[in-house]
Amino acid sequence: MLSKKTKYAIKALVALGKNRENPPMQIVRLAEQEMIPRKFLEQILLDMRNAGYLYSKKGAGGGYSLNKDPKDIFLADILRITDGPIAMVPCASLKFYRKCDECHDEITCGIRKTFIDVRNATLDVLAQTSIADVIARETDGRMIY
Repeated sequence: MLSKKTKYAIKALVALGKNRENPPMQIVRLAEQEMIPRKFLEQILLDMRNAGYLYSKKGAGGGYSLNKDPKDIFLADILRITDGPIAMVPCASLKFYRKCDECHDEITCGIRKTFIDVRNATLDVLAQTSIADVIARETDGRMIY
């Protein structure tokens, strides 16, 4: 399941992507518009800024704006910033690998092999889907099941 933190981060980045031609968005406005608790949003935006995805301006006319083009911000990267590993088991993780305590032989472990396939399929979608793609899908109007 996608955590609230990740979902809120994506929602905030989408909103900022749509606001790209306007002055920076204030946290209060962004929180209200996207129905994200303000304190939670502050932490998420700080994480995104520290990762280089956002620019923040203080004072009058201040707020947050994207520091990158929405087509260059991919969901896989956002997920890793907000939640860490994409893999469902630590031994299948690319960036956060950790040996499973109960595993006797990683090379022959069918669970690991299965979840590497799951990770790869998930990563294929997330690494190719940008914030610009999410924005485009919102305006598409078609239902996806």
